[in-house]
Amino acid sequence: MSMEWYDMIARRNGGYRARAQYIWEGKSAEEMFEERLTKLLPGYTSVLDAGCGHGDFTLKMAAHATHITGFDNSEEMIKIAQERLASSTIQNVDFICATTKEELPFQDEQFGLIYNRRGPTSIIEYGRLLPQGGLLFGIHTDITKVRERLERNLYEQIEIEEYHEALMVFPDENEFALFLADVPGNPDYTSSEFREQLQTKLKEHTIDGKIAVREHKYIWKAVKA
Repeated sequence: MSMEWYDMIARRNGGYRARAQYIWEGKSAEEMFEERLTKLLPGYTSVLDAGCGHGDFTLKMAAHATHITGFDNSEEMIKIAQERLASSTIQNVDFICATTKEELPFQDEQFGLIYNRRGPTSIIEYGRLLPQGGLLFGIHTDITKVRERLERNLYEQIEIEEYHEALMVFPDENEFALFLADVPGNPDYTSSEFREQLQTKLKEHTIDGKIAVREHKYIWKAVKA
């Protein structure tokens, strides 16, 4: 998606967040990723959040870290992140607007850990930011580009785990339509114009009589050679 799309989402949704209401059935990969990250963070003095969005997750992880730098390519997202940081008492986080499409404004070997919570997989190309033995840790829905980039850039100890058991369960079709409308590239399923398409989606996502989407994500990590 373009930077303009993310800026629009930031203004409309108040950040990179879903508008839809739902509950999880089963332990989600997102929950597993967060649990593992909180255990990793205390071992590093300098951490990079690649694609931090509006910063809520970064600020939450700050409680476990010495220092985290978050970057995102959306100026609107970073504006929200900086406002949230300024209104908090957190002092071990900073946010900057930057993109992997240009040279990132960080020093070689500046970070011991880079985590990537559905952020740009192109961060893998920036191995210079990690020292030998530095760690990349991420979660994504599509593992193809992740695997290709890790192998091409000669990372070691590559581990990839697949998760597809948890369900996102929606209380009604209106919340499901909101969820679909917030997926990058989708039309506005809340509009009457897409009523017929919404009904098709509902049939495709009915599981045991519930409106649900099965989570399918990958948690991965790799070490800088």
